[in-house]
Amino acid sequence: MKIVRIVTIIFCCTLFAACATQKQTVGSATSSQTADVRSVEKKKKEFIRKVYDNATFSRNIVSKIDFSLSAGSQNISVGGSLHMRKDDVIRIQLFVPIIGIEAGRLEFTKDYVMIVDRIHSEYIKADYNQVDFLRNNGLNFYSLQALFWNELFIPGKDKVTDGTLKVFDVDLQESAPMSAVSLHQGYLDYMWRADNDKAFIHETNVQYSHPKDGTTSVQCLYDNFKALGSKNFPTSIALSLSTNATKQARKMQIKMKLNSLDTSDDWDPRTTVSKKYKEVSVDDVLKKIMSL
Repeated sequence: MKIVRIVTIIFCCTLFAACATQKQTVGSATSSQTADVRSVEKKKKEFIRKVYDNATFSRNIVSKIDFSLSAGSQNISVGGSLHMRKDDVIRIQLFVPIIGIEAGRLEFTKDYVMIVDRIHSEYIKADYNQVDFLRNNGLNFYSLQALFWNELFIPGKDKVTDGTLKVFDVDLQESAPMSAVSLHQGYLDYMWRADNDKAFIHETNVQYSHPKDGTTSVQCLYDNFKALGSKNFPTSIALSLSTNATKQARKMQIKMKLNSLDTSDDWDPRTTVSKKYKEVSVDDVLKKIMSL
């Protein structure tokens, strides 16, 4: 399997996970006059604020990674690196085993998506609006960022603020290990499961259900939290995608193990592609992937 195909599968997975632009209309539960209800509402607000406050203060996250992908009969395990700069870029690089040269990279910025195949000297660079799936569903860079940064997000918004926490609903389960934070919008349902002790987000679920387009589900699991500055960050991220929106129902799983958390800013946030590289169409590559 070509590295460009592998990297594009990652691209496809994240595309399904962050769609939507319409305004969110879900609000907090209607206030009740009873003391019990007021107490429950207070606890819900305290929990969502605790989840929100767990977001890292670090502007940069850098790590070497162990990367694996399973898609149908395809299985791959390679080394790589992850470079992220808040509100700017997310970059995943994959390396050829043993010899260690870079084989490909995936780069999300606020303005474009770039996929580079170093082996075959090809690349894809496109504005978010140039990709049909992104344009039709309103993909927002900041939603993707929240997925990678282990944070809450509001579709179509740049960030979650203290004043917008009220759009989330909380299913507080004090007797269980975790409680759920949720958000519903159109054909999309979002849910974050956080532990009741420290309020770390351990799971993010996104489901898109449409009578014509079928159902696509994305699940992200986060584990092995380690110190990153004054906060904690997951060093194990597992992303699973299942969809029946393609010609054949598909399931994919990507796992990343972050081996060396760092906050270094000594790196260039933009990739420069050699003029010798051939630019290929995003839609053509996506069609090939989705027809598999």
